[in-house]
Amino acid sequence: MLLLVAYVFDLTASKTKIPSVILLLLLGWSVRQFTFLVGIHLPDFSPILPVLGTVGLILIVLEGSLELELNISKVGLIRKSFLGALVPMIALAFLLAFAFRYYGSFGLKDSLLNAVPFCVISSAIAIPSVRNLSSHNKEFVIYESSLSDIIGVLLFNFLALNEIIDGFSFGHFGLQLLIIIVVSFIATIGLSFLLSKIEHHIKFVPIVLLVVLIYAVSKIYHLPGLIFILIFGLSIGNLDELKKFKWMERFKPEELDTEVTKFKELTVEGAFLIRALFFLLFGYLIETNEVLNADTFIWACAIVFFILLFRAIQLTLSKLPLLPLLFIAPRGLITILLFLSIESTHAISLVNKSLIIQVIILTALLMMFGLMADKSQSK
Repeated sequence: MLLLVAYVFDLTASKTKIPSVILLLLLGWSVRQFTFLVGIHLPDFSPILPVLGTVGLILIVLEGSLELELNISKVGLIRKSFLGALVPMIALAFLLAFAFRYYGSFGLKDSLLNAVPFCVISSAIAIPSVRNLSSHNKEFVIYESSLSDIIGVLLFNFLALNEIIDGFSFGHFGLQLLIIIVVSFIATIGLSFLLSKIEHHIKFVPIVLLVVLIYAVSKIYHLPGLIFILIFGLSIGNLDELKKFKWMERFKPEELDTEVTKFKELTVEGAFLIRALFFLLFGYLIETNEVLNADTFIWACAIVFFILLFRAIQLTLSKLPLLPLLFIAPRGLITILLFLSIESTHAISLVNKSLIIQVIILTALLMMFGLMADKSQSK
């Protein structure tokens, strides 16, 4: 029942301009209030949240990368998207870190670690919300938010896994990147071969499970698995660009192209299902006093202000339109996941669930108003 309601939210989002995440959070919260009212006792669902979030992140980045065109004409757009993801993230991370350090006397590394979750654009919210934008703006958002997820996870893991930041830690990080790139190309070739050769009526679910497995193994060895997801999605989503290579003939590109189209459809539907479940569950776990916490609201407003400020500067330097791109910088799934990943020994009191929820809601509302105000959307 709740998933059918979530589907209605997704269908009407392009008309109402209300991000489905806001409605999903509100629906989950309403269910919690109803269960309390009628005295229904449900088990603790909080341990499920990180699992749903991780699977959702994989499917969402895969969904976004499958939609992207990769050719020479896109180099400029990719460069702007990369800078749009990287520069504001670094600037905001250090600004917040110094603010946390100044007001709470926390260590710089712990302050940076707690700042990073606020610096990542949520592809889980951004990508589904830009369907009606012009193709150029839509591609920019898909590239930027997907790269923001990847860079944010890389930066967070780099800070979390290195007690001391020095030349050795940067060298080790570079080696990890090299290893995952090599693994990604080998795994992509293997998965593409399976996709073209499996004749059983069930072929896409094993591929998805293998993708999740490779990501999970890479995470165990502290490798940036999202890079594998991005490379795999870009590779099979751009078969037309790869057909000029003779070795592609072994994969029967015409037949593989048909299978990839079906795989895209499965990925889109899977991403919707997991995303809806994640935000419904997160909404259910929200306490009313966390949303209305006045102590963190000033911090939340300040963080959102600087998100917009750094984004405006970056968009202006990249000669991209401020409206509606300025407001399409929501925080969401990856922010929650990174916050939940912070170990208690590195947590700081200024960063809590209330602050996370308020920043997510404020950025989602700003995106909603920005999309409503934009008159250039394609019909």
